[in-house]
Amino acid sequence: QVQLVESGGGLVQPGGSLRLSCVASGIIFSRNGVAWFRQAPGKQREWVATILNSAHTNYADSVRGRFTISRDNAKNTVYLQMNSLKPEDTAVYYCQSRTTWGQGTQVTVSS
Repeated sequence: QVQLVESGGGLVQPGGSLRLSCVASGIIFSRNGVAWFRQAPGKQREWVATILNSAHTNYADSVRGRFTISRDNAKNTVYLQMNSLKPEDTAVYYCQSRTTWGQGTQVTVSS
């Protein structure tokens, strides 16, 4: 019974910021790798960022320097801080760990 629940999406202007959250039940994030993916209309799903159990992080080139993935072990929550948002960041963002996916949260960047 593993569940991942994303939240924090919304509508922001270009250059703005959002922080997405992924809260887990039935899995310990500090012992598993966690990744963020996104899928925009008409495009394939793409990987965004990963945090490993060691806390080592990796980022897609498209978000490097703008996005930060982090983990709060006490809350069993992984975050994706998104700064300097661009219209091309518009997508449904998904949290994934092992074989479990969340339901997704919509991020829209528009003037």
